[in-house]
Amino acid sequence: MTTTAIPQPRQFTFLPKDFELSLWSELEPYYEELLNRPVNSVAELEKWILDHSELDAMISEDFSWRYIRITSDSRDETANAHYQYAAQELVPQITAYDYKLNKKLADCPFLEQLDTAKYAIHIRNARNTIALFCDENIPLVTEVQLKSKEYGRLFSEMTVGINGVQMTLQKAGALLEETDRGYRETIYHKINQRILQDTESLEELFDEMLRQRHLIARNAGFDNFRDYRFQSLGRFDYSADDCLRFHDAIEFEILPLLDELNEHRRQLLDLKTLRPWDLNVDTCGQQPLRPFDNAQELAEKTITCLSRLHPYFGESIQMMWKKGHLDIESRMGKRPGGYNMPLHLTGVPFIFMNAANSVSDMRTLLHESGHAIHSLLTHEHQLSSSKRVPFEVAELAAMAMELFTMDHWDIFFNNEEQLRRAKIGQLENVLKVLPWIATIDQFQHWIYTHPDHTREARKEKWMEVLHHFSSKLVDYSGLEHYLEYLWHKQLHIFEAPFYFVEYGFAQLGAIALWKQYRENPQETIQNYINALQLGYTKPINTIYQTAGISFNFSREYVRELGAFVKSELMGLL
Repeated sequence: MTTTAIPQPRQFTFLPKDFELSLWSELEPYYEELLNRPVNSVAELEKWILDHSELDAMISEDFSWRYIRITSDSRDETANAHYQYAAQELVPQITAYDYKLNKKLADCPFLEQLDTAKYAIHIRNARNTIALFCDENIPLVTEVQLKSKEYGRLFSEMTVGINGVQMTLQKAGALLEETDRGYRETIYHKINQRILQDTESLEELFDEMLRQRHLIARNAGFDNFRDYRFQSLGRFDYSADDCLRFHDAIEFEILPLLDELNEHRRQLLDLKTLRPWDLNVDTCGQQPLRPFDNAQELAEKTITCLSRLHPYFGESIQMMWKKGHLDIESRMGKRPGGYNMPLHLTGVPFIFMNAANSVSDMRTLLHESGHAIHSLLTHEHQLSSSKRVPFEVAELAAMAMELFTMDHWDIFFNNEEQLRRAKIGQLENVLKVLPWIATIDQFQHWIYTHPDHTREARKEKWMEVLHHFSSKLVDYSGLEHYLEYLWHKQLHIFEAPFYFVEYGFAQLGAIALWKQYRENPQETIQNYINALQLGYTKPINTIYQTAGISFNFSREYVRELGAFVKSELMGLL
């Protein structure tokens, strides 16, 4: 695999070649045809499954573009209207028909004669969807989906004035790397004060979403939304209790390492105490690393870096850049965050992010490139469900890419000292993110298993959990009013509840892959490609095994991998 051809769009064999989704009345006949079509053999069942998958791929891509457009410019009224129409008018109808079609599949007498290796995951997912379906939940799910986008709108409109210039919170956040401590403190306060201005709106929004999510769970026969959500996310390979044990492993094995790093930072900065605005500045008093000057330079350097790792990787992102599928600069009206959007029909994914000329932005594009390459490697799968990989695998692809590319980061930095600083920041971040993941995940476990809690109880629980997983070497005295609502900054809590612990599992997998890479680079990259090409045709643990690693989050494994990262860090410090 050394060259990358532009993926060929899936050719319609069921839908008309020029079909475009606009109104439900134009889409419904195809659902009716599938629902009423006789299936009298295994061959006819396979054709029926593929036709349903084609319909699903078309809808998925159409909805993806609607989301891309509202995130690219939250002020675009036409884009917002199209998204609202899809959420309010199309999704409820599609959900109801998909349930009927999944029932038809599950009840088909030829089902057991299908190729198990090819269809096992697809059938398991269909049966899971049937088990969760509830008519009363269709309008509720739609309502929650629309409300979740209100969160993105609120944050996209947040700006702060610095030196006479209004800038997004993402750009302001990059200034926390500046060497002037007083300036950093000012920036820290400005960012957090601006977020607090929308506290009441965000609290009201979450209260309503919490109420609706609990109702959805109860309607579906669950005691709480956590248990419902675990099943809806298809978590067949681990349980809620496994997550709680993972939190403990992070507390006992990773947090002490973070304390050591923070003490080392305090000493190098010659400070009596570390404050939160001291956590991103260079410990030697150097100016912040600026790995690129503009979006084009970021794209070009990323492509070169990925090409060195494997030609296919660089060619993939080059193709996306030429096609206009990298929207990476920060601008007013653009929603926060970053994502890779797989486009299952045409095959060329789309990367969205907010670059502000920082090392974090460089890492973000490399991370999202891992997702994009994963999408491209699964394009040839016939079933759309085979391309919808579980988050535990998707994030493995992205997080491993960050670590693999470190050997080639000289593309971004002018000298060895800058490169050393960038690598230290990366490895520190690998460790820092794990306690934050545990914080967010444990908080959500409590939120949704205590649905009748008050705002005050929620605030108290948040502070308790945050304190539990925070380094005691950082002094937050006098800043409690910011910390009380720090969770408002985490998009996943609002838009994708419980989708966060996967980052932790995948981070362990990425470290394990990188450890393997240090010993045998070529074999590891091939293992990585082989695993990603599986898409979601195998269980998670099989995909990890194909990559040459273990799907493991025990305390012993966390200790082993944490020690490896520490040893690599010590070699750089």
